[in-house]
Amino acid sequence: MLYLHAIGHFHPENVITNAFLEGLGIETNDAWILDRVGIRARHTVLPLDYIRQTRNADPRAAIEAAELSNAETGAKAGELALARSKLTPKDIGMVLAGSCSPDECIPAEANRVAEALGIDGPSLDVASACSSFCSQLYFVEAMRPEKLPDFVMLVNPENSTRVVDYRERSSCVLWGDCSTAAIVSPRVPGPWKVTSTLLRGEPAGADKVKVPRFGHFTQQGTEVQKFAVRRAGEVYEALRDEYLQGGGRVGDLTFIGHQANLRMLEHVARRCDVPEGRHLFNVDARGNVGASGAPSVFSEHWDRGTLGPAVAVCVVGSGLTWAGARFERA
Repeated sequence: MLYLHAIGHFHPENVITNAFLEGLGIETNDAWILDRVGIRARHTVLPLDYIRQTRNADPRAAIEAAELSNAETGAKAGELALARSKLTPKDIGMVLAGSCSPDECIPAEANRVAEALGIDGPSLDVASACSSFCSQLYFVEAMRPEKLPDFVMLVNPENSTRVVDYRERSSCVLWGDCSTAAIVSPRVPGPWKVTSTLLRGEPAGADKVKVPRFGHFTQQGTEVQKFAVRRAGEVYEALRDEYLQGGGRVGDLTFIGHQANLRMLEHVARRCDVPEGRHLFNVDARGNVGASGAPSVFSEHWDRGTLGPAVAVCVVGSGLTWAGARFERA
């Protein structure tokens, strides 16, 4: 059994609106963006003047221009998770991190976040792009409990606007920045139980979504959209069917999908007959924030009483990978 004690999130202050993108002269506007992806705004660690002046033509310059690093934004999310769980950095015995655009090849991004938070313990990266959060849960749940410390922090520091080409409208309308951190335990009870995890992959599709070293994000949009709808739906149905077999009610299960774009999520919800009011999302106001998308929705609703008795998190990512986890109130 794995317990979830808290999730925290952090969005940087700078906001890229649809009007801002229209001003870049890339043949896009608010109506076009809303019709295709349903996104109104997204956050970024980049200064807006930098984007306006350079269109981020050289993503290597974005590392220097960024106002915050992955370690800094990951630590800010971790601070919220620690506050919500009423734990301290000394309580955390391991950190796992994963993102779409890490700051360095080595050390592991998890080491940088742990250093920033003052956590002392083994720290390593478990990353599968946008599906990293559920991949991390899958591996922690699969480990022998006696090999794990009491508390493990799972961090997804996502600042991928640094690898976005703002001369190319199809991708720049999508991406935003956000970092999340979750605290789980293999033995100490918390407010949520992780009752199911799954992880699947299709390596033959690895070239369909890429971020090369010192390069821009690229994807085969139409194929990736079809993949995301199909696989996210399969994950939800698998988690839902298990829940129903255990005596749960479909109206009690909240769907939180990978926040790729709102139109994709709406398609999945319709296809899987997700009940009215049981689909939570923030992509319309935050954009696609990679691995932090689904956990940031969970985090934003943490204190609102809107999550319900159970939550199915269903994510897809480069690799190609797809993964999921079901949470039930303890």
